[in-house]
Amino acid sequence: MEEQNQTPQSVLPIQMKSGPGDVQENKILAIIGYLGILCLIPLLLKRDSQFAQYHGKQGVMLLIGWVVINVVMVVPILGWIVGFVGNIACLVLMIVGIVNAAQGQMKELPWIGKYAGKINL
Repeated sequence: MEEQNQTPQSVLPIQMKSGPGDVQENKILAIIGYLGILCLIPLLLKRDSQFAQYHGKQGVMLLIGWVVINVVMVVPILGWIVGFVGNIACLVLMIVGIVNAAQGQMKELPWIGKYAGKINL
């Protein structure tokens, strides 16, 4: 009866690493997480790293925002203005994220950080 209640090892969730070793080991991947479609690299390669996953997920949200902004740019005049301002905002958020990752910090990016935590991969 006890055997039926046990979860097989292959089904258990991945244990996340966190701490100074995780940060030092995965800084480069965390930085790459903010470079457009490359945000998928830390999400796929370092599934056990809380640091790399955190920055990769914020990179995904930044990429989604950038795509939405560029779709809006199709609209003449107003879309161009919104697109210009939005692209500048995305660039600033990208730089802030890269600086945070390079410094080993896990700070939420303004506007998108709270949504990144809701991504489950």
